[in-house]
Amino acid sequence: MNILVIGANGKIGQKIVNKIHSNSPHDAIAMVRKESQREQFEKKGIKTVLGDLEEDFSHAYEGNNAIVFTAGSGGHTGDDKTKAIDQQGAIKAIDLAVQHKFDRFMMVSAFGADFSPSEWPENMGAYYHAKSAADDYLQQTGLNYTILKPGMLTDDEPKGKVDYGERTDERRGSIPRWDVADVVVKSLEAEKTYRKSLELLSGTYRIEEAIEKM
Repeated sequence: MNILVIGANGKIGQKIVNKIHSNSPHDAIAMVRKESQREQFEKKGIKTVLGDLEEDFSHAYEGNNAIVFTAGSGGHTGDDKTKAIDQQGAIKAIDLAVQHKFDRFMMVSAFGADFSPSEWPENMGAYYHAKSAADDYLQQTGLNYTILKPGMLTDDEPKGKVDYGERTDERRGSIPRWDVADVVVKSLEAEKTYRKSLELLSGTYRIEEAIEKM
């Protein structure tokens, strides 16, 4: 597969692109917003394409056949930017995948996006609303989607073991970004993860075991 990684310059996006490039039979195409962001990928032989989620980025889909969406507005932007990137940008990406007849769409969302709004932190309501709306929209399509909802993200070294599955009320915790990236790459062709919305935390099972237990 030629996999377009939207949000490739982010902390998780960079790791996903590098893992696909070095440890996968697939090709990663890094979608970045600025010309200055291309060099870090291209010097490794990774293809890039410029695209802005607030503009027309349909050209980025040419020649590709799967999407990993891991873009986000960041923690220091206002509610308008959060809605534009995390919700409207994601929905545009989903629509383009449908239009181009892509089969696979992986969404890196947020733990708690499917909670009741009364459970969301008051100062993060716009963020969770945007993630929830995009996830809901994706689930109404015919795409073979997987929605990953990682817990609190850390920059710790990878643990290689996860708790990975559909929502339970007891599940809480964190996970290193490296492990999130590893789960994305190892789930790309895992049919047991198709059309599922899954919580993702550090746990006791190797990633391959956790997928097999679905």
